[in-house]
Amino acid sequence: MSDRSMLKVYYDADCPICRRDRARYERWAGEASASVEWIDVNRHDERLRRRGVAPKAALLSLHVEDAEGRIVDGIDAYILLMSRVPRLRPLTWLIGLPVVRPLLARAYRRWVRRRLARQGRLP
Repeated sequence: MSDRSMLKVYYDADCPICRRDRARYERWAGEASASVEWIDVNRHDERLRRRGVAPKAALLSLHVEDAEGRIVDGIDAYILLMSRVPRLRPLTWLIGLPVVRPLLARAYRRWVRRRLARQGRLP
């Protein structure tokens, strides 16, 4: 996959932190951000289902679809998305390490569940 191939990012647009992260990504990615389509999981249940993603799963974890239609979620989705931004590539290497990845994945899942519970949106 080239750096310019299209990615579809299924994210929680009702989350202020997620919106800030998206804006930061777009600033840092520069022109590469044009090859990313941001899709709000709260408003596209049927589209998610057609892609084989349960809306609840999409709310609980970031999902990214590559140009070939493969969908990855969680830390792998972050790695795929971040690998397009030169300043974030070293971080993708770090979070992809076999010791770091599972720890970070567990912390991420716990953080998302707490955030959704505080907002009264935990599915």
